[in-house]
Amino acid sequence: MIIGVVGLGTMGLGIAQVFAAAGYTVLATDAAEPARASAASRLRASLEPRVAKGALAQDALDAMLSNLQIVPTLQDLSPADLIIEAIVETLPAKQTLFGALAACIPSQTILATNTSSLSIAAIAQGMPHPERVLGLHFFNPAPAMKLVELVAHAGTAPRALMLARQVTEAAGKTVITCPDSPGFIVNRCARPFYGEALALLEEGRTASDVDAAMLAAGYKIGPLSLIDLIGADINLAATQSLQTALNHPRYHVFNALKAQVAAGHLGRKSGQGFLFPALPGPPPPDAAAIALRIEATLANEAAWLLAQGGVTGEGIDQALKLGLNFPRGPFEITAHHSAATIAATLFALESNAPAHLETRYLPPT
Repeated sequence: MIIGVVGLGTMGLGIAQVFAAAGYTVLATDAAEPARASAASRLRASLEPRVAKGALAQDALDAMLSNLQIVPTLQDLSPADLIIEAIVETLPAKQTLFGALAACIPSQTILATNTSSLSIAAIAQGMPHPERVLGLHFFNPAPAMKLVELVAHAGTAPRALMLARQVTEAAGKTVITCPDSPGFIVNRCARPFYGEALALLEEGRTASDVDAAMLAAGYKIGPLSLIDLIGADINLAATQSLQTALNHPRYHVFNALKAQVAAGHLGRKSGQGFLFPALPGPPPPDAAAIALRIEATLANEAAWLLAQGGVTGEGIDQALKLGLNFPRGPFEITAHHSAATIAATLFALESNAPAHLETRYLPPT
């Protein structure tokens, strides 16, 4: 089995590392010659500290690098059974790349996109043999994160899905089947974690109170600190994308987030965020109520996704725990608090919602 990778930035090189470390021959390329020229040295440099600490054997590093072959052109990927792209996150770029690959590789080669937000059906549209196109969404950093979202469009062949799952699981990943809908599982179901924290800010609560409440509820990082870690600009783009695609107050773009980006307070990468460089203080007296509010909206979003089909409750729970390191998934949240408590919390929130958030808290019917 030979794996192809297109794109040798951080994500693409990480994906190449995953499969090379698992013993697969990996053929990798990038449109930019400097990226190709530096790929092996960048990978070695990133792993040598692990060798020095004894966390990785020198023989294992050497074997991994010997499994990785950097090639100059797309045509050189023709021996691959599965090709994964990790290029810029725009639909035209991915469609153009897959069109170019289709012109120079065998018709049975499976083509996987690492997109985190684009429609798999849209990427496959107009391609010859669209049945071989699917999504394999790795999380960053790809070598460390266990979750991979496997996404089929309506015409994806079962054989392609089976092979993609088989090789990815053999490389040590947990593969969760997702519907081809905006945000797949993790990026969609995570929106209330951030959004309800921003709603609380809008109501006058402090970032410290919100994050401290979630830490007290067992979360390893609060929602506003997580925005600071990811970048407010990245969070804003993801939220705007879902709001555009789904057009519902559950994906409302809060002014507090837009203001952070406008001010350049992007979080760790800019030196200033909602909390960063500070840490949350002690939890407020109503910490349990804050956490219940956020968890109720997480459970509600997951219920909406489950009602659309193409995914299981167990899959959603596992994806959120692996993809975001949550202590419990949305359906486990419901079991923990009781369905009646979640329903009552959502009813109270909807009853008191301001005009711009009306219908935000309604459950699926």
